[in-house]
Amino acid sequence: MVDSRRATPDSADRPEPTARYQLDELRVRNLGVIDDVTLTFGPGMTVLTGETGAGKTLVVEALGLLLGRKADPSVVRAGEREALVEARFVGSVAAAPDRLGGAPGPDGDSEIVLSRSIVSGGRSRAWINGRMAPLEELATLGDTLVELHGQRLHRSLVHAAAQRRALDDYGGVDRTELDAARVDLDRLIAEARSLGGDAAQRAREEDLLRYQLAEIDGAGIEDPGEDTRLEEEEDRLAAASSHRHAAAAALRHLDGTDPSGAMDLLAAAAGELAGRPPLGRLEERVKAVMADLSDLAMELRGVVDTWEDDPERLEAVRRRRQLLHELQRKYGEDLSAVTAFAEELRGRLAALVDQEARSARLEGDIAVARARLESAQRAVAAARRNAAPALAAEIEATLRGLAMGSARFDVTVEGGGAGDQVTFWLGANPGEPALPLAKAASGGELARTMLAVRLALTATAGVLVFDEVDAGVGGEAATAVGAALATLGRRAQVLVVTHLAQVAAQADQQWTVRKTEGDGRTRSVVEQVVGEDRVVELSRMLSGSPDSRSAREHARELLGGGGPASGGAPRPRARQP
Repeated sequence: MVDSRRATPDSADRPEPTARYQLDELRVRNLGVIDDVTLTFGPGMTVLTGETGAGKTLVVEALGLLLGRKADPSVVRAGEREALVEARFVGSVAAAPDRLGGAPGPDGDSEIVLSRSIVSGGRSRAWINGRMAPLEELATLGDTLVELHGQRLHRSLVHAAAQRRALDDYGGVDRTELDAARVDLDRLIAEARSLGGDAAQRAREEDLLRYQLAEIDGAGIEDPGEDTRLEEEEDRLAAASSHRHAAAAALRHLDGTDPSGAMDLLAAAAGELAGRPPLGRLEERVKAVMADLSDLAMELRGVVDTWEDDPERLEAVRRRRQLLHELQRKYGEDLSAVTAFAEELRGRLAALVDQEARSARLEGDIAVARARLESAQRAVAAARRNAAPALAAEIEATLRGLAMGSARFDVTVEGGGAGDQVTFWLGANPGEPALPLAKAASGGELARTMLAVRLALTATAGVLVFDEVDAGVGGEAATAVGAALATLGRRAQVLVVTHLAQVAAQADQQWTVRKTEGDGRTRSVVEQVVGEDRVVELSRMLSGSPDSRSAREHARELLGGGGPASGGAPRPRARQP
């Protein structure tokens, strides 16, 4: 769970991860004393230098605006309607997470362009790759691109979640099992909730379904027309005597017992027609009617002979009809609807029984998942508590070389479960209590602490910005700060605002900010210094006199030799309007 094979802070063996995105270009327009400046950046460490008040910090504040920092309309240059800040970040397409929203660049890489407009007396606006975006989205994206350290600046490592990730990175804490166990448990709990209701509610519903189904099935409905037949039978049984007398009377009119019986009259009619071939067809029709009447007389005789009063059967029919009517009142308008509803009940009951079985299985699976999660939490918590003292000791040792010899640094791991409550504590001065970084005083001490933390970690944001990191230091301590920043620059792109030549001399690129006056206005000019120009700027930083021979020799010595300063291949100066 913990990788104990760690290198020392300044070891060349420490892995150097490739940053996802680096700052390629920054344009600032109408911000404070800056009217229109465009800076281009390379990899490694870049420093911004210049006299106090020249506008160095405005460049850093411009980046802060791109990261969602609150905008004060007063920063808009006097006489202008709006200030505009734009930055282009470039990274590898293969390394670019989809959530960053990178667009294909001209060289097959991935580009992210952030823009922020601050309107004097109005609201600010933000864009991501030319698409208007809410400030929250800009801030979320900015957190993945740039990390700012300095007074009044955004500092991601003061947040508990970032400190927890930093400890995990340092200790090689493997969260794979923990994250998988949490996902699995959340999935099972969500599946259990999707079943609807609790076990008691499902049991009550199952009892109701079984009762309704037993009531319908108990009626034994086999024919949807049964009620109609029972209605006819009830009518017959309820007036059997009356029906029998009526049938007997009708029979007398047909079978000849009555002198004017229909059968006798038809027989007489047939006799009148007999023997007359032209009337033979009519004779046959009379005989056919006589046959029908004979069948009718037989049925009437059956009624007279067989229809008896049956009170018991009548009561049974009435009870049966009452039962069917009750079922129709509850479950359907007719017997067909009742039987259809019974099939629905059967389907719902089967599903509920299966649901109950699934619920029982899920309860067992959830218990297993909880045990798995608890085991993973214990392992991660142990790994974090094991790594915390080593990280604290490494950061504290680094702070001693950064002019914070009395600083105390501690990392605590608290809380149950995986020990997610990770806190970085800093006691910057003797006699002062250690405080969480979120409550520690801002300025150079905190910035140097962030530098020490970053040196201890292998993973880092693409761009790290340090302002005031050298506040209150000088001499060998300043050289150590510069060396630490340069070391960090081999793993990430580092931008530093500094007043110290010992720090600036160790940078890969150097930009200088100076004020100029023209047409009654003050503006800041930003230029990249290389070669002898860099020696002159370092001389100014060392002695305040760029023409001092001794200062220039010292500057050359800081740059690493007595010959012409090497600032790398000259890059374009900042474009000024």
